[in-house]
This record gives sequence, C-alpha cells and structure tokens, in this order.
Amino acid sequence: MTRLSRALGAALMGVFSPLALAAGLDMHKDPHCGCCSAWAEHMREAGFEVRLHDSPDMASIKQRLGVPQALASCHTATLTNDAGRRYLIEGHVPAEQVAWLLEASPDIDGLAVPGMPHGSPGMETGRLDDYAVLGFTADDARAMVVARYP
Repeated sequence: MTRLSRALGAALMGVFSPLALAAGLDMHKDPHCGCCSAWAEHMREAGFEVRLHDSPDMASIKQRLGVPQALASCHTATLTNDAGRRYLIEGHVPAEQVAWLLEASPDIDGLAVPGMPHGSPGMETGRLDDYAVLGFTADDARAMVVARYP
C-alpha cells in the first residue's frame, strides 16, 4: 500500500462511527476454507459482526448475488449501510476499505480483491503480493481501483 493510502486509511478509520464499524456482514464461504475463516476473524478484530454461512455451492451464491465472474474469489459477503444500501464484498478485502465503503457510500455495488493474493487479510503466508481493491458495479462489471497494497 502506498504511504498516502496508509495515511488516508488510518485517518479515515479514526473518523468512522462505532455504529458503522459494528455493521454486520453475512459471509458465504466453502465449509472447508481456512483462509475464509481467517478473513472473518480479521473483520471481527476490526469491529465488524460476521455471520458465517457455509455454502458448498459458492458459484451459485455468487451468481445470485451478482458478483462479476472476473472478480471472483473464495468468499462473498454482503452488508448494508445506515441508509439501507446493500454492498457486496468479494474476497480478501481489508477492513479499512470496508469501513470506507460504509462511510463514503459510493455509487458502486461492492468491493473485490480478485483471486487470493498472498499478504491480503486471511492470506498471511509470509509472502506479500501486490494487489488492488476494486470497486465494481454488477450490471456491467466495470471495476475501478480503490486502493493498492502492499
């Protein structure tokens, strides 16, 4: 993550309301996926409530929820902001980006970290891959870079 992104993320985390950080995520994951459970723990440590749903057929869950196939990862979560807008969280998105999503309420359908990059939350393997958090709309699968890591 760039120095500016880290500073901005840290500053923004300081202004989020406790209510926003306590938002609940409904997370769908394969029952045998360890990295999914590690990501759920990362989110809990950041103050989010996480409700786990073991779903052996993740492809149909992603299709039903509207996750663009090109952005798919191993788990999919949904959450709703204070205004009632539902967002999708696909893959190993860092908690600070999810908090930003709730606070900023951008006109997107969700955030994604495609694939399973090493060093992303839940994928702490000792190796650090460069990866991007993408904002997307489900209807046309446009994606824009919201943040870059490491």
